[in-house]
Amino acid sequence: MERLKTREVSIGSVTIGGEQPIAVQSMIVEDTSDIQGCIGSIIRLHKAGCEIVRVTTPNLKDVQCLGEIRQQLTSMGYAGIPLVADIHHNGWKIAIEVSKFVAKIRINPGLFVFGRKNPGADYTQEEIEAERQKIRLQMKDVIEACKRNHTAMRIGVNHGSLSERMLFLYGNTPEGMVESALEFIEICEQENFFDLVVSLKASRVPVMIAANRLIAQRFKARGSGYPLHLGVTEAGDGSYARIKSTAGIATLLAEGIGDTIRVSLSEDPIEELPVCYDILQALGFRKTKVEFIACPSCGRTKFNLTEVVPRVREATEHLVGLDIAIMGCIVNGLGEMADADYGYVGQGIGRVSLYRGKELVKRNIPEESGISELIQLIQQDGKWIEPPERISV
Repeated sequence: MERLKTREVSIGSVTIGGEQPIAVQSMIVEDTSDIQGCIGSIIRLHKAGCEIVRVTTPNLKDVQCLGEIRQQLTSMGYAGIPLVADIHHNGWKIAIEVSKFVAKIRINPGLFVFGRKNPGADYTQEEIEAERQKIRLQMKDVIEACKRNHTAMRIGVNHGSLSERMLFLYGNTPEGMVESALEFIEICEQENFFDLVVSLKASRVPVMIAANRLIAQRFKARGSGYPLHLGVTEAGDGSYARIKSTAGIATLLAEGIGDTIRVSLSEDPIEELPVCYDILQALGFRKTKVEFIACPSCGRTKFNLTEVVPRVREATEHLVGLDIAIMGCIVNGLGEMADADYGYVGQGIGRVSLYRGKELVKRNIPEESGISELIQLIQQDGKWIEPPERISV
């Protein structure tokens, strides 16, 4: 699939956009003042495959804590972990200071210059322009700090926190989200600052999809685009949250939209990472595990697939990079597993056949010997490695 052309932007040691791999990120949940707790969570996420880690920075006191976190991580040998400072209400002073310590700052356009009018009150043209000028003045200082410290910026629009000015102009719509982002993008471009990442998040999947499609169209019309960070915010927990996140993120990735992702769960953040990598593998963007192809059980099946699949998986799931098909019969098996490296196919009651690609290698194998024979075949091809627990030290 053809990806939307976006600018490459370096977030510390990780580059996103362009033809770079789609990056996976998450966010720690500790209070930033809990320095040791934050450090422990950042390292834990990093070791589990998180490539960019976000840390909340709601006030100037937390800026100093984040500076200490960065310093200790560096002294511990983790200087390469890209940290992102998450900034919200009236955060321009925080953004300026924290840009010294992080690879990227995240600002929320809806809260950057935060003030309330009476609900439903109209804005005059003079009020609209005055707020725009205030944003420009504060953004210029933030941009200069980012330039000085080689810090990237995420313009992170949330559907639930559009400014009252944008709600007045566009309503609570995907268009309002896009216009909010473009307003800040144009200010950055006027100041010759292009190290930008953009996110348009919503808790409703259709809104999130519509907003990202619209900004992709606007990027194409402008002839240039910035990396897009995808996520369904406030997705919740459990299986529905994973399905909801996948519905939004995977739909856009399949259209070539998106350069970095987060699955936002109301769980331990480490639980977000497998979902991210599964989405990327399912779409063919990144391969971080064995791809198992297994048919649903039916009356033609000559063995119990619900028992066989987990046993084959347990024996071979450490062989990252391989595709292994487990098929209940040969009716659909040969076609469905045509691009698999190996096939484990039910031949008859208590009997299996082994394939290398489309080639039948061995047939009429007793089922109790099937997995050991599969391992032997992989070994013969030089593709077997011992699982981590079996490696002798």
